[in-house]
Amino acid sequence: MGLRAVVVGIPGVGKTTVVDKVVSGFEGARLANFGTLMLETGIASKVVKHRDEMRKLPVDKQRRLQKAAASKIAKMKEKLVVVDTHLFIRTPEGFWPGLPFDVVRAMKPTHLVLVEATPDEIASRRAADTTRYRDAVTKESLAEELALARSFLAAASTLTGAPMMIVTNTQGKQDEVAAGLVRMLEGAAE
Repeated sequence: MGLRAVVVGIPGVGKTTVVDKVVSGFEGARLANFGTLMLETGIASKVVKHRDEMRKLPVDKQRRLQKAAASKIAKMKEKLVVVDTHLFIRTPEGFWPGLPFDVVRAMKPTHLVLVEATPDEIASRRAADTTRYRDAVTKESLAEELALARSFLAAASTLTGAPMMIVTNTQGKQDEVAAGLVRMLEGAAE
């Protein structure tokens, strides 16, 4: 089995931009967008029509979609699989773990990476993203989400034994952040 890096971050930290650059900078890497895999299953089973409906589903339906996505990822055999996902999802029932025990263990991560940014940068990025249906948030609630993300990352690392890393994606520095992650993963692949 190759490397399996699970890259996480709250919406607006620039995680997907960093992930795309890591995948393009690492020869033999494959992107596995966890939400897309969940969405494909949800659409096929007629549970949802678009991505933002998933977080409003009852938790038991979200868990079924999570397990299906984790199962698909576990079967990927590339040199590096970079999983783009979230540590938690804000639902009507509260915060729901994006990587509950059975899901994160099924993916067998070799590395866990949390991408962060400042609350100001996150708010600005979310406001500029017209492709999503985001709930309104305050800078204080974003700071709470960042702290919660660190807690979830530590738990996922403890449960899997995978090392964890936290990187800061400052505006305009995504190339540097991605290059650092590629170097670390290339070193781990040797």
